[in-house]
Amino acid sequence: MTQGRSIRLFLVDGTPHGLLTAEIMNWTGHVLTGPRGKLSELVQRPECGRTGVYFLVGPDAENSARPQVYIGESDDVGKRLKQHNRTEEQGGKDFWEKVCLITSKDQNLTKAHVKYLESLLIQQAQRVGRCTLNNNTRHDYIGLPEADQADMAFFLEQIRTVLPVLGFEFLRDASRPPSRDAVEGLAGSTSEVQESPRFRMTLPKHGITAYGQETEGEFFVLEGSHARSAWVGPAHGYQRLHQQLCEEGVVVEGGDGLLRFTRDYAFSSPSAAAAMVSGRTSNGRAEWKREDTGQSYGEWQDQLVSEAAGAGADEF
Repeated sequence: MTQGRSIRLFLVDGTPHGLLTAEIMNWTGHVLTGPRGKLSELVQRPECGRTGVYFLVGPDAENSARPQVYIGESDDVGKRLKQHNRTEEQGGKDFWEKVCLITSKDQNLTKAHVKYLESLLIQQAQRVGRCTLNNNTRHDYIGLPEADQADMAFFLEQIRTVLPVLGFEFLRDASRPPSRDAVEGLAGSTSEVQESPRFRMTLPKHGITAYGQETEGEFFVLEGSHARSAWVGPAHGYQRLHQQLCEEGVVVEGGDGLLRFTRDYAFSSPSAAAAMVSGRTSNGRAEWKREDTGQSYGEWQDQLVSEAAGAGADEF
């Protein structure tokens, strides 16, 4: 089984919406985050005088399905944040509502380190595609020794681990993890990827068949599945998601007036996946059926809970 991780969170002012720090055991990194309204308090923190990378996060007015993010670096993060707090006319940025900065507890991050790390973070955000990047360009920074590059790759993985815990999902990989068989085939691997059975959703009237599988808490619609070519239901938040996946090439014209998934794609729930397939709001817990038994997703999940509860009762 994959080992658990310990993340220490501290509410600086004792409130859930104020300043927050986060640390991972055996990682030299230190995370500080808070709302823009707390910036005057945040810049007084000692972390802001260190070298580090930071994220400015806010809504995207043109795309409610994802945030807008600016990724930056500085050897004096507090000074840079004060500049970003100015109006657009004064060279600042208006869009952001939250800030998150990452520094090092041992203060061994140098300017060269954070420039390289910034490049990696921007590259990762572009690849994942969960946000609209506010950065105009990305500079590939290669002036770092090989050993330091390896250290920054590890640093990046820790950042990707801790950010979703703080509510920032824009670096979380949307690709489907390898299957259990693939993982077990890796030499020395002790991981166990938690996969569900394969599910199928059909709309016979429209000739639509889609396949899905739940992996590590996300519901993936699998490559080759079909979906409706346009949103036909009442206006809904999922309608923008349908349009977004068309624009990004996750789904393309697949013949017979249908769309086809070009890759496995993660959705937050079976219902979100079902809405994308059917072009309208849909109860994914009922629509997705096990390929082997015909059992609905909801019935399968209830069975798992009942079996787990029964196993727990047998231990007492």
